[in-house]
Amino acid sequence: MSPGLAATRRRALQLLCAALALPARPPRVAAQSLPAFAPVLPGYALRFPLDYGAHPQFGLEWWYVTGWLGSRGPAPLGFQITFFRTRPAVQEDNPSAFAPQQLLIAHCALSDPARGRLWQDQRIRRAGLGLAQAEPGDTKIWIDDWRLERQGENYSARLVALDFALDLVLEPTQPPLLQGVAGFSQKAAATRAASYYYSLPHLKVRGAIARDARRESVTGEAWLDHEWSSAYLDPQAQGWDWTAINLDDGGAVMAFRMRSRNGDTLWAGGSVRTAAGTVQTLQPTDVQFSPGRQWRSQRTGTSYPVAWLVRAGARLLALEPLLDDQENDTRLTTGAVYWEGAVRAQENGREVGRGYVELTGYGAPLALP
Repeated sequence: MSPGLAATRRRALQLLCAALALPARPPRVAAQSLPAFAPVLPGYALRFPLDYGAHPQFGLEWWYVTGWLGSRGPAPLGFQITFFRTRPAVQEDNPSAFAPQQLLIAHCALSDPARGRLWQDQRIRRAGLGLAQAEPGDTKIWIDDWRLERQGENYSARLVALDFALDLVLEPTQPPLLQGVAGFSQKAAATRAASYYYSLPHLKVRGAIARDARRESVTGEAWLDHEWSSAYLDPQAQGWDWTAINLDDGGAVMAFRMRSRNGDTLWAGGSVRTAAGTVQTLQPTDVQFSPGRQWRSQRTGTSYPVAWLVRAGARLLALEPLLDDQENDTRLTTGAVYWEGAVRAQENGREVGRGYVELTGYGAPLALP
């Protein structure tokens, strides 16, 4: 195109835009209007009840409750309740109430051996308009009629799902367990990939569940994790393996490893708290995940190692699932398919606790919302 013709076309475009009252060029988004996520840095001292609440200046946050319901009879149930808060990388100076400045996601599931798989449901909403919110200052998160809230010292969880419902009270019996170094939990050799992270093991559970048009009272024990971060996954990470076990003697074990694309361990960590309250923070060399029996999903074709031998410091725990099919399909909300299930922990041939295992990134690399 000749310079003269190009200039003529530019002039014609300017005249047309002026006639239509349009800008000749698309407006540029000011750099300061895009969010600058708060970094996770070592040295921050977690404060309660403030840090029970939401941290909207960070990119991603979750409150994760997992536990067992029922007696030690033949058919206990596992349950999972998760609320996510995520801050999209969009313009934050948009005055519209419909602008998605914060998104809320929730998952819930029942691991039911009698059914042979999960009851599960999920929701996603933009925060605001009185329909969904994660409030700072203390735990109060809701999406429509799904809610997790700290009331006094206890948590109340109420969720009416597609074909089941949970109405539970979670009572802390131990102080928060700060993960990593005083709550700073590193996820890779580079400290940029990290979260602020604490747990509440041995939550005493009471309440009711409804399924198959029946409502039944339940009791049990649970574990709550609360993490917030702006850079959780190292670029080389495919996903992670994680477990949290409430030990029968009152102790608690949490262990995780971040996996690379070839299955190697990029980083690992965790903690062991004894019944007396002594805490050992686990270094990467203190943690080892050895996969055992595999299970293949008929729905997604993904294979998961559902049995594990996990070394956490001096503890060597053999983990067996309550049932094999505990695959969570959350593609409608987080875009992920993963395995999250109730497990029994054995040591030296006897059962020593119960908890959960989470396996992500086995079908495809995990992309956090």
